[in-house]
Amino acid sequence: MKNLLFVSVALSVFTVTSLSSPAQTRINFTKGIKLTGEGIVYQPDELKANDQFSVLNAVAVQMVSPAMVATELCSSLQFKYAQILNRDVESLTNTALFSFIDDWYGTRYRFGGTTRKGIDCSSFTGLLLNSVFGLAMPRTAREQYAACTRICRDEMEEGDLVFFNTRGGVSHVGVYLGEGYFVHAS
Repeated sequence: MKNLLFVSVALSVFTVTSLSSPAQTRINFTKGIKLTGEGIVYQPDELKANDQFSVLNAVAVQMVSPAMVATELCSSLQFKYAQILNRDVESLTNTALFSFIDDWYGTRYRFGGTTRKGIDCSSFTGLLLNSVFGLAMPRTAREQYAACTRICRDEMEEGDLVFFNTRGGVSHVGVYLGEGYFVHAS
C-alpha cells in the first residue's frame, strides 16, 4: 500500500506542469513496456529530447516498482482478505484458498454437517484441504489430529491445521492462514 501512495504522489507532482494539450495528446504509452529490477520502464512511441512532458513522464513511470505492478494485478478477493488479515495484498498468493473461504463464508455451523446448509469444523477443514491443497483428510477433528504431525507455533505455515480442546481432548479444528489468523466453521 505504501507503493500506491508513492506513485499517486509522484504522478500528481508531474502532472502539475503546465503543458499545451497538443503535447499531452501526442504521447502514446501503449508500446515499449519493459520490467527491470529497478521497476517498470515505459518507452513512449514519440520521446523527443526537447519534449518536457515526455521526459517528465518517462522519469515518473521509471519510479514504479515491480511490487506496484504486482499490486495492480491483484484481484478484488486479494484486496478484501488483505484488509481482513492486515497483510500486504501481494503476500496473498493462494487465491484458491481465499476463493474457497469466500464461497463458504456465512455457511452456518451444524454438528455433523457436510453441506452448504450446515457444516462442522472437521468437514470444513477436510473440504478446504482437499479442494485447495489436494490432501485427503479423515472426517473428524480427532482423526485429523491423529493423522497430523505436531509442530511448534513458530513453524506454522498457511494451510496447517490448528486444533482446539473445547470440551476435553481434541474437539475443534481450523486452518491456519498466517500471522496469527485461522479460518474455521464456528
